[in-house]
Amino acid sequence: MRPYHSSALLSQITRGNFQQRGANLAVEAGMGSNGNDKTRLEEDICIHIFTVSSAMVGVCLTVIGLIRVVITLGKADTLADDFLASDALLFLTSCLLSYAALRVRSFRRRHLIERTADVVFITAMVVMTVICGFITYAISIS
Repeated sequence: MRPYHSSALLSQITRGNFQQRGANLAVEAGMGSNGNDKTRLEEDICIHIFTVSSAMVGVCLTVIGLIRVVITLGKADTLADDFLASDALLFLTSCLLSYAALRVRSFRRRHLIERTADVVFITAMVVMTVICGFITYAISIS
């Protein structure tokens, strides 16, 4: 014969089992069930570099077009558009490297390509900041 359980006791037991299972799932999700969190993090970084780099290529090309319009209308000449074109190539290089890192199967090679893409991306951001300062200086003088 089955012992009688009150509904409150049964509810507590069931709730405890679900809470324990939820805690185990949370630990597995946080630590990674098969130890590939570092791989996921690197893929996530590659995806961010890929998307932002491609957007920055578009930004560089848009600003080059705007500078060309200002040069045509204002009869002024500046090297900013040439520098932005080279910066767009840096962003494109970063974008292609991060794409290659996403496609590579070897963890060691992925890590190397991802780090290279990261360095090229940071360099391109610094160059873009310098170019913005150059454009601001050229506008304030004229």
